[in-house]
Amino acid sequence: MTDPRTALVIGGASGIGWASAKALAADGYRIVLADVNADGVAARAAELGEPHGSATVDVTDEDSVAALFDGAGDLDVVVTTAGFSNMSLIVDMPVDQFRAVLDVCLTGSLIVAKYAGRHLRDGGALLWISSLNGRQPAAGMSAYCSAKAGLSMLTQVAAMELAARGIRVNAIAPGFVHTPLTEGAAMVPGVVDDYIGNTVLGRAGTPEDVADAVTFLASDRASWITGEVLDINGGAHMLRYPDLIGHVNRLMGS
Repeated sequence: MTDPRTALVIGGASGIGWASAKALAADGYRIVLADVNADGVAARAAELGEPHGSATVDVTDEDSVAALFDGAGDLDVVVTTAGFSNMSLIVDMPVDQFRAVLDVCLTGSLIVAKYAGRHLRDGGALLWISSLNGRQPAAGMSAYCSAKAGLSMLTQVAAMELAARGIRVNAIAPGFVHTPLTEGAAMVPGVVDDYIGNTVLGRAGTPEDVADAVTFLASDRASWITGEVLDINGGAHMLRYPDLIGHVNRLMGS
């Protein structure tokens, strides 16, 4: 009897990671959910039930990532959704806060790729979540935009290096999706309306929209796709990015 296909989903306690884990489980994968939120990821794994499991990981800590992969064993799919952003004009940006975003969004992805390349079976898939901000700049988001733009190039380099083993590496770049990551921005009056007004399909995305792309790129239907950054943003990349700084300043009365 062959072992079930196994997918490791990092950032799986909520949002896009959780939606992706559920979608991959529905496709027959055994899921290993990992997140820095130990209680949250254990609860999610309990929702999935057997034979799925959970682990705690900090993607900025190489020892933590190495231990996660050693515990997960051989893998067919790795999905990493870990990320966060901050907001500051460049002239006011504390350098440690800039580095913190890059550590999670870019360096963390490099560390995951390092160990995914050792633990993925030949023919496997590595997927990470990028952003519309990888191609569309936003005032006040220099750290996040820089990290996601770097992730686009890391996608291509990793795809080249792992291609000899048939491992495909792709990124998914969503526009505005309602998740815990975007809750803060969504609370600022006018922000969501501005996003939707600059999205040609006229709506925000859902975690399930992104999870559908994850399952496609993980599958044999995408066997000739690698090094790609797939935009899933309702056409938002064709218009302009919302004026986040302007909305925040109006909220603060400045």
